[in-house]
Formats: sequence, structure tokens, C-alpha cells
Amino acid sequence: MLHLIVSIFFLMFVVIIAITPFRLLYVFSDFIAWLLRCVFCYRVKVVIENLERSDLNLTPEQKQALIRKIYKNLSDILLESLKSFSMNRASVRKRHKVLNPEVAEPFYLNGQSLILATGHLGNWEWGSLSAAIQTPFRILGFYKPLKNKFINRLIYLSRARFGTILAATRETSHSFTNYQEVPTVFLMAADQNPRRVEQAIWVRFMGRETAFLHGLEKYAPTHQLPIIFAAINRVKRGNYELELSVLTENPSHHKPGEITQMYANKLESVIREHPEDWLWTHRRWKHKPTDT
Repeated sequence: MLHLIVSIFFLMFVVIIAITPFRLLYVFSDFIAWLLRCVFCYRVKVVIENLERSDLNLTPEQKQALIRKIYKNLSDILLESLKSFSMNRASVRKRHKVLNPEVAEPFYLNGQSLILATGHLGNWEWGSLSAAIQTPFRILGFYKPLKNKFINRLIYLSRARFGTILAATRETSHSFTNYQEVPTVFLMAADQNPRRVEQAIWVRFMGRETAFLHGLEKYAPTHQLPIIFAAINRVKRGNYELELSVLTENPSHHKPGEITQMYANKLESVIREHPEDWLWTHRRWKHKPTDT
């Protein structure tokens, strides 16, 4: 019964957001951001802890100003993700624009698949939509299934409606093995906190040793997949530009940990330019090197 009630309310909320104009959407987003930060105090302690553990070296005034922007970013992403249910191809292409798709073209012409690595920067959620309409590659994205099957199905259909193939994270190995008969882009947001710390790759990030997922290190060399990094920059609310850069063309030529460090360096450079656009509500430094 609870799942049914949640599903009904979610569907009603999606319909409301879908028909709401973008300009009005951000008025609502400002209110949601205030609720999350000041009323529900959603992960405020985590955000503060993450900022203090990073080496941004903020004054108390700068920290408070940044926290307000962080929650505005979080609220924008939540509502924009729901708005994607009603966005057409032209709107996605306009609002989530790849500036230099030619970076990936040589790999497609050579019949190569590749990994497109990004982080939880700006609106990463629209990536599964925009990649499918701005590149000739087949697109495969990974997702973590939700317990509510109805909501999970709705989100799945929304992300896949322009042709993107979605695979559950538990099917990652299978997907890399079975989806390379045509040039495929494997989308990976690789800045999550690893569940199994014993498998983590430890690198220097934001001034401290940080545990990263081992996926890039594992799948790129195993399948000889080049890695392209996508920096997602917010131009203005509801409008993003993606800039691609080749991280490595020969992943097997790197020492253990080197690929992850290159990825972390790219990610850090983008975060330092626009720290408010990163998802600071994740417990980024939950683990310590001594945990291994």
C-alpha cells in the first residue's frame, strides 16, 4: 500500500513538473532548496564536513554562501531530472550541448567503443538523453535500480526514450563484454564513494587521500577502451555545456592507479572552477586509507 501511495504522488509530481515552464520551475526550485537546507536540514552536516575536509580554504562567509549555492544546485538537478520526462530532442540538444563532439569521432570511425567518464557535476542526469542525440555511437548507461518498481520503470523509460541502453550496476561486467559489436559509449559517473573499500583506488583529490571506484581501472584496460572525460559546465540555470577531452587512448599502458588519478585531477579542476555545481551531499570522504 505504501509503495502504491508513493507511486501515485510521484506520478502526480512528475506531471506537474512536466507542464511547468522552466522559468517558473526555478522559482519553485529556490523554495525547495530553502526547505532542504533550512527546514529538513538534508545532509547539511555532510556538506559542511565535506567542505571542511577539502582544501578549498573558505572563510566562514564564503562557506555559507557556497552552501546556499550547493542546495540550489541540488534542487535544480532534482527538478530538471523530472522535467526531462517532457523534454523533446530539440530542447535537450539546446540545454545540454556538447561543445566538441569531434573529439570522439575518430574512435567511432575506427569502430572503437569508449568510456565517457564524468562526475556528479551540474546536470549529469540529462547525459543519457543528450548523448543519444548528439553522437553516432550507441549509448549505454549504468543505473542503480530503485526498490519501488513503478518509479524505477518510469525513470528507466524516461532515460531510455531517445535510444540509450540502460544496464543495472550489477550487470556492469556483462555489459562491457556483450555490447561492443558496434561502437558504444559506456557512460560512467565515477566519483561515487565505493561500497567495498578493499577494492577502492586511493588517489590524491581535493587535498587529501580519497577512495575512488575501481571501474575505470578495471574495464578500460581489460577491454582496451579509450577514456574521454566530460566536463559539465552550467552556463545558466537549465543550460549546460559539455566539453570533452581524451583522458587516455591506451589504458593498458598505465600503472595501477594512474588512470584514476588522471580522472580525479580532471574532476578536481572542474570542481575548483565551480564548486557549487558538484554534489557535496555525498559522503565523499567516508573512508580512510587505514580502512583497507
